[in-house]
Amino acid sequence: MVFNNHTQFTEEPGLYSCFTSLVGTKHRTIKMAMVSEFLGQLSLNAATVDPTYPALVPFKDFDPGTDAARIETAIKTKGVDESTIIDILTKRTYSQRREIAFAYEKRAKKEMIPALKDGLSGSLESVILGLMKSTAQYDASVIKGSIKGLGTDEETLIEIVCSRSKAEMLEIKRVYKELFKKDLDKDVAGDTSGDFAKLLLALVQGQRADSSSIVDYQKIDDDARALYEAGVKRKGTDVACWISILSERSAPHLQKVFQKYKSYSPYDMQESIRKEVKGDLEMSFLTLVDCLENKQLYFASRLNDAMKSKGAKEKVLTRIMVSRCEVDLRQIRGEYKTQYGESLHKTIFEHTKGDYQRALLSLCGGDD
Repeated sequence: MVFNNHTQFTEEPGLYSCFTSLVGTKHRTIKMAMVSEFLGQLSLNAATVDPTYPALVPFKDFDPGTDAARIETAIKTKGVDESTIIDILTKRTYSQRREIAFAYEKRAKKEMIPALKDGLSGSLESVILGLMKSTAQYDASVIKGSIKGLGTDEETLIEIVCSRSKAEMLEIKRVYKELFKKDLDKDVAGDTSGDFAKLLLALVQGQRADSSSIVDYQKIDDDARALYEAGVKRKGTDVACWISILSERSAPHLQKVFQKYKSYSPYDMQESIRKEVKGDLEMSFLTLVDCLENKQLYFASRLNDAMKSKGAKEKVLTRIMVSRCEVDLRQIRGEYKTQYGESLHKTIFEHTKGDYQRALLSLCGGDD
């Protein structure tokens, strides 16, 4: 027996007759039990690497020398020609921007990033300088910024740590060490405390299982029941159990766990979190579950809140647009349109202005 593309059984005559002769007619019940067990282990989710849906793709007919010359002229122009800088750097990928920076240094005999920093200011400066980092470098810098100095920007720290995949987090850790000569684990541990710290550290350490072609329905049931018994069913919360399951299991597995959980609990996982824990730990668990269920919808929601909530949050808007433009922003755009009934492009246009608006609209990559 083999699976076809529609996950139905089809018979291979030779294989089927061999199997039947070995088992015997009187053992058909045993055979079907074996098949059922086999079916119970199969998954339709065999992907081990998150696919990318970038809004920003390599620029065709790319010429780093020409781009570098145009940027040099734009920076030297009285008042700075922001439009040219935006037009070039928001339409090139990180690898292309690196080539432009090398060509600029060779041409101008000085580094491009300090020149951009001197020539730009405000929100536009944040976008352009952010784009001059790789995605991992940007994330590492954002984390460093959220924990250095007096106080911790928990909201930013939670967004980055709880939304990144295992592969992304391992790369962020490597780059963090490279940039700041410190271990990310130690910095996070030194700036947070209690169960909140334990959850973040579990995620930073990258212990999550990889996605598999095998689904263990018994383990799904066990995890769903364990989450329920560690929280809603008992007085108090066994936070360690929640952290273990939510930081170590694969995303496809947990998606099925959250569905199964509803057969044990009168509340879904998010409602249970709100009832059981508070503060930064609550926000962390909610972000984690939202991202495990639909990461792009989470970012769409964050973008909408950043632009439409009282006291628009430019830092959140900038951070998501810069960090996701070469990862999954095209998919985020689709989720945004589905959830809010208007395009992300249109919302950015209505809630931002000036050069900052032009830069974000260019990164957005299209009006859906």
